[in-house]
Amino acid sequence: MKTHIQVVAILHMAFGAMSLLAALSLFAVLGLAGGIVISQGQHDAAGILGIVGVALCGLLTLLALPGIIGGRALYTGRSWGRPLVLVLGILDLLNVPIGTALGIYTLRALTRDPQTQAA
Repeated sequence: MKTHIQVVAILHMAFGAMSLLAALSLFAVLGLAGGIVISQGQHDAAGILGIVGVALCGLLTLLALPGIIGGRALYTGRSWGRPLVLVLGILDLLNVPIGTALGIYTLRALTRDPQTQAA
């Protein structure tokens, strides 16, 4: 059972890291688009792109950090890591398709009673 908990922790850290990578990529793409728009003389549109880019990347970062922190806490055996990852697993159910699979596996691994499991 401990192996499943460690796998859940690693998966949440990896999913969070992928979300951070997506945020960084999105920021780079929108920054490039903003540069192209500025070169065309549309400074107002570039400002809007900047605001949208910072807002979206900030949101993705705020959504990724609890997964990384919770996964690390669960992996190291902190008492508050399990409930945090359990809540994140429930929220991941809405993120179709990868988050749904991660959420189902998280719920299955963290809610099973280790006393009833065969080694």
